[in-house]
Amino acid sequence: MRKLFVPASALVFALFSLTACGEGGEKIDRSPLPVIAAPPYICEYIPLRAVELATGVRDPLTSGHFDLELAGGLGSGSCAVYQRDDERLKILQVSLSPGGYAGKVEEQIRDGASPLPEIAAGAVGFYFKDKNSDSDAAYATLVRGETDITIQLEIGVNGRDNAADVAALMKLIAPKLITDASASSVSPSPKTPSPSPEKS
Repeated sequence: MRKLFVPASALVFALFSLTACGEGGEKIDRSPLPVIAAPPYICEYIPLRAVELATGVRDPLTSGHFDLELAGGLGSGSCAVYQRDDERLKILQVSLSPGGYAGKVEEQIRDGASPLPEIAAGAVGFYFKDKNSDSDAAYATLVRGETDITIQLEIGVNGRDNAADVAALMKLIAPKLITDASASSVSPSPKTPSPSPEKS
């Protein structure tokens, strides 16, 4: 009986091919999100390319809009992103609301969230990956005065840095959604009281 001889190099190549591809045979795109917002956009303000990288879904279904004139010019609205399969699962939600509260950011950072870098003057924020999530969920919030922008990545890409993705996405969209009106609603930093004169 003749033995089938398979060159070792062929076995190595086959093994590499299997491990290089994720489930479904698609390679994970680990490219970083763009650092500059560019068209095309979804919901007018969110770069499509950044959404595709963060979610792993090409040409996703979207719904929603933002109105930056609402709430005295602070703006309000949301944008939801869905998979294109039969289940149409929501994978990403971006929300803008006039209910900002800087104390929420401080609480989340104390609980272990990472602070966002400065994106706009007077704005504070946080981001984190949900360690208990089976779907690589990650979240980011930015507050400026009464303006609150929230990114909820409900289904991220396994193998990507999902927390970094929501932070990068916030850097792209927050400057477009934060209006001048939010600057006037920023609470002034509390001043340290002058020490009382010592009694002689």
